Parts: sequence; structure tokens; C-alpha cells
Amino acid sequence: MARVFISYKRDVTPDQDLAQALYKALKASHEVFIDTSMLVGEKWVERIDAEIRQADFFIALLSPFSVNSEMAQTEIELAYRLQTQKRQPVLLPIRVAYHERLPPPLSSYLSAINWALWEGPEDTPRLLEQLGKVMSGGLQRDSAPPAPAPTSFQEHPPELLEQLARAMSGGSPPGSVVLSQPQPSASLELDETLEGAMDTQSAFYVVRDADGTVTRAVSQKQGATVTIKGARQMGKSSLLMRGMASALEAGKRVAYLSFQEFDTQTFSDPELFFQRFCISLSEQLELENQVETYWKKPMGSSQRCGLYMSGHLLKNLDAPLVLGLDEVETLFELPFGTDFFGMLRSWHNNRALPTTPVWKKLSIVLVTSTEPFLFIKNLTQSPFNVGQTVELGDFTPEQVAELNRRHGLPLGPKQEQSLFTLLGGHPYLIRKALYLVAIGSLRVEDLFTQAAEDRGPFGDHLRHLLFRLGSQPQLKEGLREVLQRNVCPDEGVFIRLRSAGLVRQEGASVLPRCELYRRYFSERLYVG
Repeated sequence: MARVFISYKRDVTPDQDLAQALYKALKASHEVFIDTSMLVGEKWVERIDAEIRQADFFIALLSPFSVNSEMAQTEIELAYRLQTQKRQPVLLPIRVAYHERLPPPLSSYLSAINWALWEGPEDTPRLLEQLGKVMSGGLQRDSAPPAPAPTSFQEHPPELLEQLARAMSGGSPPGSVVLSQPQPSASLELDETLEGAMDTQSAFYVVRDADGTVTRAVSQKQGATVTIKGARQMGKSSLLMRGMASALEAGKRVAYLSFQEFDTQTFSDPELFFQRFCISLSEQLELENQVETYWKKPMGSSQRCGLYMSGHLLKNLDAPLVLGLDEVETLFELPFGTDFFGMLRSWHNNRALPTTPVWKKLSIVLVTSTEPFLFIKNLTQSPFNVGQTVELGDFTPEQVAELNRRHGLPLGPKQEQSLFTLLGGHPYLIRKALYLVAIGSLRVEDLFTQAAEDRGPFGDHLRHLLFRLGSQPQLKEGLREVLQRNVCPDEGVFIRLRSAGLVRQEGASVLPRCELYRRYFSERLYVG
């Protein structure tokens, strides 16, 4: 009898209906876990973690809702990490009437695995038959991942340059909504756009002082180095995208890499990492791949990479290049992370060399949510203490009021003030709240009375944060200290909590990021 874990986005249709149907059918012959089977009073964080770790098979229902669910992403990430360590559990992705490209980081976890497609209830018997074959031995746990799905359902790399170019020419990518004067409900952006980087043409993007700094830096004639810092869900990636759009408008070339999309194999081999870094840039810039030639040179990988950038990429480009690197904190704890960041620092320094003017063509924009100095001790090898640094903060009351107006004024003046009191200026939560009320799926009174409930409007977000804390006792205890005494004695713990967007500093005090977090975590962490 196999142990099966079902991951899905609850409280939405058809995800929950399909999850329940699979649970009822599979439990006749297997030990199946679904979150609705937990008893009242159970510690759900510990239970879910334990069930995933013990599972033989992990069923991931992928829909427009679940791929943007923080909790579902966290469950899939844990299952993927366990599989790479001990070949268990076997991941079984099921697309629930969903044909789009998977967003990162899910794409790096699941792109090499065949998925099943479910379009409606008529597909359930066929799906159960396929699952039955796999669980009865049709897929060996120690075998290599199966080949990708047929071309019609296979993943394709993001056409970032095309999207940015279309945005700058006044067009918009397929599936996006561009508004000049937003109205309630129908004309609002789709719920999926609340996650990840916003479209460069979005009418709901709030321009902050950091926008001007980044735009000026990437548009200037000579190359620049810029670091965009901020906690999770502050809008860092959106700012990067808009900066690169400005660079295109200024006649520059752009290339973008998110390290969230790199797979485990790439991170385990430094030589492979540097090679793929160069190959990806060649493909985006539509230049010939000469990595094999450069890797024959008798030098280290970072030196080959630098020579490839100056001697091949920059040399053959007809315009300056802006290189955007997102999620760079992914590399901080890797054994070769210091080598990579030391390489970027040398590229910055090379702009001053009169013998290699080609380096003046390169601008680098780095995006991070974690303080680099925790990991890069040698300042001469850090690209984060040179050039310009912009730190994104929360929205101001005036910016929240402007967003409320753009959503068609779903909140009155007093309700708008109450929203700011509850959420502070948390960009993601503010947008989500206004969107849900504006489309009529959440009453204003329920927004405030259900805010800190697990099944409330922010439940998925809050459960995700609590689940993350459950696996990091130091951070959990640090947050308790903040909730109880407004202090966090361990600087490293404080920085990690702030990077995760959980706390903020006000004078000498360390406080929960917002009132919502104070309410939710005080109850879940048993703070009196």
C-alpha cells in the first residue's frame, strides 16, 4: 500500500472537487493524505511536513490558481527537494485545464516530468487509470525522469525580449490586460498577475522613487551597476522589468536571468553553471554559442565566463547591454557563489580599464531579498557595495489611496485607512485586498473580520509563511521574541526575518511587518 500526498489549491473550483474525487477513489487501495482529512486541533504545519516526507507519491494539481498559490508552491518545492535527495516521493503533476507555461520556480521543478491533462470530470476515470498504473509499479522510483510531454503540451522558454519590445511599442503580451482608466470588476487585471513581476504596461503599477534611480542608471551611455534590495513581494522583479524596458527604449540590448529557474543539477556543478550562464546569454542575444571553444582555454570557469562576455558577447553586440539578474540570493550559500559574485565585481571594475573599453558597454542590475554581507565577507569580491543601491519599501498611505482609486474606489476613506492600519503598505497584500473587493468576491466587512483566518482572503499567504517558519526553529523563536518584546537580539535572525518580509525596524524596536502578521502569528506561535 503506497502513501500518497495530494497538493492542490483549496476553496476553488474545480481544484478542490478533483482533489476530493482522487482522494475518495485512491484511498480504497492506498494511504492517501489530503488536508481536509486532518482532525480538529492537529498541528497542521508539522502534519503536512511529515506527510510529504513519508509519501511515496506526490500528486500536484496544477491550475491557474495553484501555480500562483504560495502554499502549493512550498509543498511542491519540499517534495522536489526530497526527491533529489532520496528519490522519494515520485512527483505526479496533473494540469487542471491549464495549458500555460509553468512559472518559476515550478518550471525548474517540473519541466522535465511528464504530466497528465485533466479538462473536466469526463477525464477523471482515465486519470485514475493512469495513476493506478504508476502506483502499481509502472514508474520505478529509482529510474530517470520520463521524457517531456508531447510538443503540443511541452514547455517553451519565455520570450522576454519580445514581450518587452512589444510593451515599449505600445502592445501587450498575450493574456495581459492594459488599462487607461480602470473600472470595478471586469476591467481589472486577472488574479494570476498578483503573483510575480507585473506587466510593464500595467495600470496598477505604483511608481516609486526607486524607479527613477534605476531608469536613469540603465539609460545612461556608460555602463552602471545597480542593486535592487527589498523583502519578499515588494515589487523588486517588477522594477527590474520596467528598468529593462527603459533600457530598450534607450536603444540598448537586454538579457534577463532568474536563478530561480536553474535546476539542481546546474547548481551542483560549478563548471556546468558557468557554461549554462553563458549559453543562456548567447541564446537571448541571438549570438552564436561558442562556449565549447572558450572552455578549452586553460583557466578557471569564472575567467572563461568573463572572457566570453568581453571577447564574444559584448564585442559582437551593436549596442550596450543591460544584464538583469533576479533572485541572486539563490547563489549566496553555494560553494561557488563567491566566485560568481567576485566575477561580477571584476566586470564592474573593468569599466575603468583603458585597455578594454568594451566593458563600458555593460550594465548589471542585481535583485536580492537577502543581505549579501551575511554571505560575502570579502568586500573586494562583492558587487553589492559598488555602484548604486535602491531599497524598496512599503507603499505610503498616499500610494494606497491611489491604488484604491485605480481599482474604482472599492473602499471608502475610512475603510482605506483601516486597510492601511491592517496591512501597512505591504504591496502584495494591498493589491490582493483591493482586487478581491473590487471584483465582488469579498465583502468589505469580511475583508477585515476574516483577515487573520486560515480560510480568509490572505490564508494561503499566511499558511505559506507559517509552514516556512516551521522548518526553521531559529526564525520561529526570533519571531516570538519580536511578538513578545519587540526585540530580536540575534542580528542574523533579524536580517532573515526582515528579508522574508515578516518584521521591520522602527527606531530601536523590531516590530511585526504589519498588524495582520501580529494577529496571525501571535495566535499560531502561542504568544500571550
